[in-house]
Amino acid sequence: MLAIQHTSSDNIPLIYLQPENNDRGKLVIWLTGFSGSKESCRAHLKALATLGYTALSFDPWQHGERMLADVDELRARVRGNIRRYFWPILAETAREVPRIIDWGLAQFSVDEQVGIGGISMGGDISVAAAGIDRRIALAMPWIATPDWLRPGTNEPVGEADADAQACYDEFNPLTHLDRYTHCPHISFQNGAEDEQVPPDGSLRFRDALRQSHYRDCPERIDAILHPDITHQTCDAMWQNTERLLLEYL
Repeated sequence: MLAIQHTSSDNIPLIYLQPENNDRGKLVIWLTGFSGSKESCRAHLKALATLGYTALSFDPWQHGERMLADVDELRARVRGNIRRYFWPILAETAREVPRIIDWGLAQFSVDEQVGIGGISMGGDISVAAAGIDRRIALAMPWIATPDWLRPGTNEPVGEADADAQACYDEFNPLTHLDRYTHCPHISFQNGAEDEQVPPDGSLRFRDALRQSHYRDCPERIDAILHPDITHQTCDAMWQNTERLLLEYL
């Protein structure tokens, strides 16, 4: 397999891996969880490339090479006030996804239909991005939510300032259902026992869209709850993701 390549686009550091065999001519973006980096996604990029996809990851805003200080500062600041400091990370990174897609389509011989996924924070971003860029045909969020308020979470959420509230108002998926009129395929995978990112947000989003824009194609949005799983991943999530990719992208 080809080695992972490092580069940047518009000063956004990214890595990518192209398949050696069975190139499906599709781009898949995979994003890290909170306080991780693009390098955290190496195993997923290799798995995606093995399936025949050009796989790419980039450092979310204030993550990886883009940190303001270091990982301890990032964790302390965000966990001290999630709404004030986390919402802008979600919004700014979602805003960057179309630019990364532009770069990928220009760089590689791939179709315009793109896949995107990620873990926790990366999954949150993937759902928001699917609503603002119609080239995203498949979103695969793991242990993530489309409801940035996260009612019922066991984490103290803090209070948003004006800038953070503007980020929520502009990008929170649950309050922007009309952005999904093009019906991208979205499949949430949540831990049934997740108290940090409660799975009911995915269920409410799924049900709201099935009753509206996905009324004629309810199979295109789903929320899978994995029994006995908290805020963690499991092998079944990748197995389901592999099936989704090969079927829909």
